[in-house]
Amino acid sequence: MNAVIDRKQAHEAAKLAKRLRHQVGQAIADFNMIEDGDRVMVCLSGGKDSYTLLDILRRLQAKAPVRFELFAVHLDQKQPGYDPHILPNYLRSIDMPFEVLEQDTYSVVKRVIPEGKTQCSLCSRLRRGSLYTYAAEEGFTKIALGHHRNDIVETLFLNLFHQATLKAMPPKLRSDDGRNVLIRPLAYCAEDDIAEYSRQQGFPIMPCNLCGSQENMQRKNIKAMLAEWDAKFPGRIETIFRAIGNVAPSQLADRSLFDFAALGADPQARRADAHAWLGGGEPSAD
Repeated sequence: MNAVIDRKQAHEAAKLAKRLRHQVGQAIADFNMIEDGDRVMVCLSGGKDSYTLLDILRRLQAKAPVRFELFAVHLDQKQPGYDPHILPNYLRSIDMPFEVLEQDTYSVVKRVIPEGKTQCSLCSRLRRGSLYTYAAEEGFTKIALGHHRNDIVETLFLNLFHQATLKAMPPKLRSDDGRNVLIRPLAYCAEDDIAEYSRQQGFPIMPCNLCGSQENMQRKNIKAMLAEWDAKFPGRIETIFRAIGNVAPSQLADRSLFDFAALGADPQARRADAHAWLGGGEPSAD
């Protein structure tokens, strides 16, 4: 009986690994994330997502149709209880070139953010600044981040509910400062699959102790909402994610994306502005 269970577990583990490799490979191809000669800096936080990202990229690298370099970078933020040996020991054990940067963002966050308030946003900005600067200075052509499908969908609803914008995390983008191209090879991967893969691989997970693993409350609420939806209607998160890549500007209301004013309009007719319509007066002369 145990042998049968072991074979079944091994079969399921192989299927999961194959699915993740396929999804990452498909995302890389769809968005042209990695090209021949790229130097890819993999941001390694010590969590399940970034470990899985690095592992899958290494496996794909061996048989990839292009030649590219992988280099792991981790930021030591001087958090209490941080063990500086876990990541270096792991990366050396798999013969992975890496660099550990040091920046005391912990003290900055604790000084700036009042006790009890969410610290994740400032912590993330400081971390990104350090990593992006290092990537630009060292000549990396791409920065690989460990965000997955659930992160992208959650961000869509965070922006919708709290920022009144329809935007999420794109699988590929240029950083705000224009210096770096960011890629998210896990964009097609489900968080549950990543968590299970990480467990199977036995990655040495490093918890975030900056704020007791504090989670952004708004994101936590969105995550709970999506989990409830997906439990009642399996596949809903995947459907929402597909919708992000299937946008119809003419069916929304963003005038910068679609010229609604010109639709069916007489090009010879004068156009009244909002002031004229609201005031009941004559159309403006412009």
